[in-house]
Amino acid sequence: MPMHIYFDLDGTLTDPFEGITKSILYALEHFDAVPPNGEKLRDCIGPPLQVTFTELVGAGQAGRALELYRERFADVGWRENIPYAGIHEALGILQSAGNTLFVATTKPWIFAEKIVEHFAMGNFFTAVFGSEFDGTRVNKTELLRWALPQNSTGRTATMVGDRKHDIVGALDNGMDALGVSYGYGSVEELTASGARQIVHTPSELCTVLL
Repeated sequence: MPMHIYFDLDGTLTDPFEGITKSILYALEHFDAVPPNGEKLRDCIGPPLQVTFTELVGAGQAGRALELYRERFADVGWRENIPYAGIHEALGILQSAGNTLFVATTKPWIFAEKIVEHFAMGNFFTAVFGSEFDGTRVNKTELLRWALPQNSTGRTATMVGDRKHDIVGALDNGMDALGVSYGYGSVEELTASGARQIVHTPSELCTVLL
């Protein structure tokens, strides 16, 4: 049966490592903080940035760090993305089978829409749901709770994502949850969060969802 499928953006549709990490490091240049590196820097992709910067520079300076991050990201960081190999083909097959596709990301929607259009994915998605600059909907549970009623047609809804936030947000809203291991969350993280199944390549999405 055709369903509604909600896709996370970072780590699910595109690899945002360069844009996000360079923008984080750009922001941290303005503070007396030890910049993360290696695995710690990689772990910054997925959680809300307000949380990340609170850990890195403290709650009192997290807001300013986020402003600096967005300064670089709005200029160049949003383009420093790489669509995962095979993702366009997978989206096309899922759409052709009658499914309705959406993006559900806690990234600000204004950036998310630009990224989706820039990387030629806009035609696959009925809508792009994201957060606001003031922090509204930066929690995946909150985001999906807001998005789902706008597309209520009785179809089954599934969330596809690479981090625990995607899985927990889906389950909190009564959705099915499918994890992808090719992004930034481990199989262990996704399994522990309650993912029904985990796929390892974009092409496997079609095998599971059709």
